[in-house]
Amino acid sequence: MPFLSESPTRKDGLTPKRTDPELKARAVRLVTNHLGEYPSLTAASAAVAKQLGVGKEPVRRWVVQAQVDGGSRPGVTTEESAEIKKLKAENKRLREANEILKAASISFAGELDPRNR
Repeated sequence: MPFLSESPTRKDGLTPKRTDPELKARAVRLVTNHLGEYPSLTAASAAVAKQLGVGKEPVRRWVVQAQVDGGSRPGVTTEESAEIKKLKAENKRLREANEILKAASISFAGELDPRNR
């Protein structure tokens, strides 16, 4: 497919596809502009997806996320999601550093104990 490019391999061994941001923006714009012509967001997404040659569910998710990011729908914004991901990674790194420091302090405490001399 011309709109997709490969990204790094996931933990499950599969390679996820990354959709061109311009295609996403175009799909969101088309669905948003023509939403009133369809009975539901799903129907509008399906029509646009067919026109662009992509799956209807990803298009629907892109529109929902754009609505969240724009403040017209409740949920976690893309920016907030990125911040949460960053903080979780930092939290993991700090926990690992803590474990290393705990192990080192136990080791050094044993060496400094006068009963061990």
